[in-house]
Amino acid sequence: MSELLQTARKFLSFNKMAVAGVSSKGDTAGNIIFRKLQSQGYDLYPVNPNTAVIEGVKCYPSIESLPETPDVVIIATHPDVTPSIMHDCGKAGIQRVWIHRSFGTGSFHPDANEIAKQYNFTLIPGGCPMMFSEPDVIHRCMLWFLQVTGNEAKPIISKEF
Repeated sequence: MSELLQTARKFLSFNKMAVAGVSSKGDTAGNIIFRKLQSQGYDLYPVNPNTAVIEGVKCYPSIESLPETPDVVIIATHPDVTPSIMHDCGKAGIQRVWIHRSFGTGSFHPDANEIAKQYNFTLIPGGCPMMFSEPDVIHRCMLWFLQVTGNEAKPIISKEF
């Protein structure tokens, strides 16, 4: 079993998650991930500073504004926003961050790995939670392709993980 698969399964074993990058338009990767995890019974907090409600759920403007600390934060924003969210996660004591990315850069920012090391949290710097959470055919094929081509993300594992 790959390190990514083990780490993804561990992340998905937690119930309380925040998804940064949801949109009121409902057409982003963040929204798709949010809906999928919501349908599977996860306790989710949507994060977007520009809207009050997402998918019928109260939306929070930042990580700091969440009513409790989530077990996992999934970042599905523009890459330029990722470092700021990661710093907020580190300051909030969050131990697990997953940056959405399949092909291309996705939400990944070049500083992400160093920020994860700075705050000593476990980071999945790529992939999509939907590849591991009862994946559909498309996400199963995407995971297979990333594994076969050697482009599967390599997690940064903190000591606490």
